[in-house]
Amino acid sequence: MPAVADTTRQIVVAVGAAVAIAGAAWGSGAFGGTPIEEAADGALAADATLLAPASTAFAIWSVISAGLALFAVVQALPSRADVPRYRAISWWVLASMLLNAVWIGVVQADLLWLSPLVLASLVLVLAKVAITLVATPAHNGLDVAATDVTLGLYLGWSTVATAANLAALAVGSTDATADAGMPWTAIAAGALGVIAIIAARYLRERPGLAIGMGLAMAWGLAWIAVGRATDSPESLGMMWAAGLAAVVSFAAPFAAIDFDPARRVASPAPEADPAERVD
Repeated sequence: MPAVADTTRQIVVAVGAAVAIAGAAWGSGAFGGTPIEEAADGALAADATLLAPASTAFAIWSVISAGLALFAVVQALPSRADVPRYRAISWWVLASMLLNAVWIGVVQADLLWLSPLVLASLVLVLAKVAITLVATPAHNGLDVAATDVTLGLYLGWSTVATAANLAALAVGSTDATADAGMPWTAIAAGALGVIAIIAARYLRERPGLAIGMGLAMAWGLAWIAVGRATDSPESLGMMWAAGLAAVVSFAAPFAAIDFDPARRVASPAPEADPAERVD
């Protein structure tokens, strides 16, 4: 039976999610706010560093925001009040949304040195959510979409964003040029590919979560590759590093899910020849 604490959680998370999503949208440039790429003296613009994704990459936020709105609605349904999965993750998901809003505020306040710490905290919170989702199965497709897929996309994009933010801080704090950092940025792109492989292996029992994370990481890395091929600072080496990491991130969850022996369906044993049966 749902307890009063369950109803309270549902209401607070739903209202908090609405406020956080609206605040993030405004802080990102919607409704008259200053776009992120123009904040902090352009430190996070598409041409600021070798690890900066092309502007189109940020369209993924529309999908993530829609997914978080879906999560807020589904977790508030009376039928979900006492579901263990929502009891376990709802407060953490709300914390992640608030951290994203804090990150936007920090960037808008020109506190670039603090932004990677906020993003790292966001990734840790989402990693905690992912671990919990692995341990608690979803009941149906709606729950998979609202939790596994949404939070996989959120975690994958936040992971790439953290690396890009660290590169922006390194360039901004040293007054280096935008094209500085090779081969370290290429190594960072490779590290993101390794993270995608490790995550896919761990999350393989939750395909929606694993694929969501892999797709988001592949999306971010692919747009880093596009940015280095078509926009300043141009870098052939970084284009290849980010592009290959994007391919790995995309393929890793499908490989982990399809080829893991634990997920294979055992073939039925061949029926014995009637002449050899012993009745």
